[in-house]
Amino acid sequence: MTDDPNLSAAYALQTPEDSRRLYARWAETYDAGFAEATGYVLHLQVASLFAEQGGSGPVLDVGAGTGLCGAALTAHGITPVDATDIAPEMLEVARGKKIYRTLFTGDILRGLDVADETYAGVVSSGTFTTGHVGPEALDEVMRVASSGGRITLSINAQHFAAQGFKGKLSALEPDIQGLTLTDVPIYAPGTTGDHAQDRACIASWIKR
Repeated sequence: MTDDPNLSAAYALQTPEDSRRLYARWAETYDAGFAEATGYVLHLQVASLFAEQGGSGPVLDVGAGTGLCGAALTAHGITPVDATDIAPEMLEVARGKKIYRTLFTGDILRGLDVADETYAGVVSSGTFTTGHVGPEALDEVMRVASSGGRITLSINAQHFAAQGFKGKLSALEPDIQGLTLTDVPIYAPGTTGDHAQDRACIASWIKR
């Protein structure tokens, strides 16, 4: 696995330490060198759907990175928003945007230092993807969301099919309601490159 900061390296990640190492190096160039350069729009679609479906704060942005999804949420008037990410270097970039109430380093797979049912909303863009986080993390997402809270997560389409998200969501049926699965492009029209046509499923539901 190369740790050069690019999308291929991100998809090749295998462990949380791999993620910390890569995103520590990528933090300063992520917005301009990746998001803007590739026409990345997934964070905009996650925030828009959360807002359209009635999501409200306080919101936890899981895998917040440099704050792209958080900025999109606040543009919809949704506040307050807290940020967590495995890479403190990414969070430092996000901190400079002054969009988050609180920022803290955390590994969703190991559990977050957050009390049960703290948040009225949980969002995530780009974290549930190849080489990153699988369906086992949904239990922790559910734990920190309050009853009646809206959860809206993007899941890479290939990752959704290969890693058992459908089965996990079925297992959660007694505890969720109003599940929607929305297929969206990850990149804007006109984007070129190996991943230009990649798609994601935005899973959104309310915790009972």
